[in-house]
Amino acid sequence: MFQIRIHGRGGQGVVTAAELLSVAAFQDKQHAQAFPSFGSERTGAPVVSFCRISVDPIRLREPVLEPDAILIQDPTLLHSIDVFAGAKSDGYMLINTTKSFADLGIEEFVANRPKERNLIVPASDIAMKHVGRPMPNAALLGGFAAATQKVTLESVVAAIEERFPAKIAAGNVAAAIEAYEFVMEELKEVSHVATN
Repeated sequence: MFQIRIHGRGGQGVVTAAELLSVAAFQDKQHAQAFPSFGSERTGAPVVSFCRISVDPIRLREPVLEPDAILIQDPTLLHSIDVFAGAKSDGYMLINTTKSFADLGIEEFVANRPKERNLIVPASDIAMKHVGRPMPNAALLGGFAAATQKVTLESVVAAIEERFPAKIAAGNVAAAIEAYEFVMEELKEVSHVATN
């Protein structure tokens, strides 16, 4: 079973991201579940959602305490809540930002983790370009598909198209595709550096 925790703020599509990811997993003929954890239900408040993906039926129902992947939609949460709680040392981490790990103040945290699993994705910038709003969820899901290969880009696209009206879906699909390609390029660079 592969477990994902998504951190963001109310209004950023954190819950929708987990739901889309679960639908993408279903599209890929896997079992999945998605559910949120709300504190204060207001725009801008921290929100966490969870998703599990497995080839076998999923019986577990509690929150994800030891995620295989963490998606951080809002980097301002890095120093206000413990987004890394329970993070596996070889787990995946995608952060929506254009800043470096050093600029984010987490360089020490990522230092001993596999470089190809610690990724920065400018998801809000990509979303602004394609959706007209800084909604990072679809872009981060495209990046997640590229980084982990746990779902296909095609299934992410299908989930977005199933969820949203055509006009809204088109921009989100374009954001997911661009983020997927961005992460694939980032992974090539990391691989190139590692082999030289």
